[in-house]
Amino acid sequence: MSNTFTAGIKDIGHRVFGGYAELLRMPHTARFAIGSVIACMPFPMVGMTITISVQHYYGNYGLAGALTAIQAIATAIVSPILGKLVDRFGQRLVSVPTIIVWMIASMSLVTAITAHAPEWVLYAIVPFMAAIPPWGAMSRSRWTRLLRGDAERTNRALSLSGVLDECMWVIGNPLASTLAVISGVLAFSFTGVCVLVGALMFLTERSTEPPSQTDLAKAAGLTRAQYREREAREAARLRATDTPDTGTGNTANSQTFWSAGLVAVCVTWFGLGAFQSAAGISIIAFATEQQLKQYTGFVFACFSLSSLIGALFYGAKNWQIPLWKRFYFCLAVVNLGIGSFMFAHNLWTIMIIYLLIGVCQAPTWINGNQLMLHLVPPARFTEGMAWMGAMNSIGSSAGSAVAGQAIDRMGAHGGFLVVTALALGSLAVAFVGLRQIKHSTETPTLTEITV
Repeated sequence: MSNTFTAGIKDIGHRVFGGYAELLRMPHTARFAIGSVIACMPFPMVGMTITISVQHYYGNYGLAGALTAIQAIATAIVSPILGKLVDRFGQRLVSVPTIIVWMIASMSLVTAITAHAPEWVLYAIVPFMAAIPPWGAMSRSRWTRLLRGDAERTNRALSLSGVLDECMWVIGNPLASTLAVISGVLAFSFTGVCVLVGALMFLTERSTEPPSQTDLAKAAGLTRAQYREREAREAARLRATDTPDTGTGNTANSQTFWSAGLVAVCVTWFGLGAFQSAAGISIIAFATEQQLKQYTGFVFACFSLSSLIGALFYGAKNWQIPLWKRFYFCLAVVNLGIGSFMFAHNLWTIMIIYLLIGVCQAPTWINGNQLMLHLVPPARFTEGMAWMGAMNSIGSSAGSAVAGQAIDRMGAHGGFLVVTALALGSLAVAFVGLRQIKHSTETPTLTEITV
């Protein structure tokens, strides 16, 4: 009996982790994959560090929420621009000056906060904190180049990137809260070291770097403009040949980008970012009221850890349940779970809720990414993903700003009221596109990309 149980555990472990280990054993892959995650530490750490530091030195959650909102909006604007520049000129050439701008901005911001500088100084510096190279996208670009032609391993590699991202949040959240409570300077310094170490690991691995448009145009004997025109013509040809009329409504999708389903998903992602960001700042306020502010990072880490577990097992299974059902189930679990925070009487209740619903967080994102394959033309998949990410970032900024104002007026309970309203509103909007999403994904099929 015990041998059978042990064998079963080993088989599950091999099915879940074996494919990931195989990818990391490939030459040079572990270096850039792990380096990109280390360099991404500003994402889980900077927002919380700003919130805790500003509240400590200025005693104003509204200011903290506004600053994180500005940073999120700036990131939503700058990220697509940096992505285009990376494609055009190469990862190394764009990343180095971008990192320099971020380092100068972070040092200036922490100095201004600790010196209690006028608020306008903080507003002027924060937008430059968006100067973060698109490490995740660049890492995924390397994976797809290395594994071109191998769809199964490409899917697994992109899922591994998502798992590593969750590890980053598990580590970054408790570190941010712990270090920021001790010293904002310490928290920003640690984040800066992570950026430098991760960037060195990633950018010095040159053998896996994809060629830029400049390199490809030079190899083809064309100018960059001529090369882009040729690629645009090829994309138009593929769009015309790869969207046959199947009788399911997908032909309309190939011709109309902003379908009702796509609008519903983007607005849903706006709401998802809004209520989760509002929940973050509300939890910090709630923990502060209970004299437990130093534990906020661990609460968020529980959510990320649960999400990581969900991502591992969700990606290991070939689901037969239709995608639209999985999408709405996971979305409902996350929205209703976080919307219930207003009924929590202590921080540990919130932590338990996070642990329970977190297993649906990563699958919600995976399902959303897969929906894009059905809702937008294949040649415009990246554009669809960019809009989804931008809407989530803008929603995060709006949610933190509104929740910050509510907290200043009504305390943490006011913030949780905002969270509940946003969560329920986001779920209601998601059902606007139910009919189109259902028709597009009625038959479960393997998607081309899993993030």
